Order: sequence, then C-alpha cells, then structure tokens
Amino acid sequence: MSVKNQPSQTGTRYVNPASLAEPRGYSNGVGYAQAGSILFIAGQVGWDAAGTMVGDRFEDQFDQALANVLAVVTEAGGAPESIGKLTIFVVDCGEYRAARQAIGERYRRRMGSHYPAMTLVEVRALLPPGARVEIEAIAWIPS
Repeated sequence: MSVKNQPSQTGTRYVNPASLAEPRGYSNGVGYAQAGSILFIAGQVGWDAAGTMVGDRFEDQFDQALANVLAVVTEAGGAPESIGKLTIFVVDCGEYRAARQAIGERYRRRMGSHYPAMTLVEVRALLPPGARVEIEAIAWIPS
C-alpha cells in the first residue's frame, strides 16, 4: 500500500494498493472519513453560462466542462477535494492523448494535486452538437 492510503487532514483517503500499477493523474480509490452527503453531478460539457460551446479545441472544452463540474460542487458546499470520482466521456481517445499536456495543466490549475478515482470512456457521440468531452462526477459534501 502506498503512503497515500492514510487519511489527509481533510479526511480524504487515497487507496492505491502496491499490487496495482502506480496511477498517473488519478487514484484507484478515494474515501472520506467525515460526516456529509453524496452529491451526484450530471455530465457537464464545454458550455459557458450562455449555453454556448467554448470552442472546438479539446483542451478548452475539457477545461470548461471541469469548471462546470466544480461550479456544481462549490454551490453544494464542497471543494475540488470533495470529488471522489470523475467519469470522462470523449469522442476520440486519440484527441485526448494529443491534448494530454494541456489537459494536465488546466486540470492542476482547477484541482491542484487532488486526483480522484477516474474513468475515461470513448463514445461514438455526445448529445450537444460539437461537444468533444463530457465530465460527470460524484462528490462528498461535508456536513
């Protein structure tokens, strides 16, 4: 087990068994040792407040979708560290890999060094026209 298996000061516990490959940019498991409630965040795309897609660039849409997820978490009383699980839907895994460095920079700007459990899924299409990425989340909101 890695040292991150111990609860942090915020009660967040990252679980990354030594028997699994070391995760890069995510955690295998995240738990919370505090009272609170679970918040399920609907899939968010790269729309701004007016409902307009922020552009065609993958990293711009990723950044806005993550900002939208965080807006829901913050409104509910949480913080980036409250997010325990992210599911990222993309229309092209190759596009995700190509934008990986820019995505990482924008992710760290918004999430710091908090790496929840994550799943990346390639899908045929997303509902909004022009959407390249959609992010949904599960968060733990302290009481």
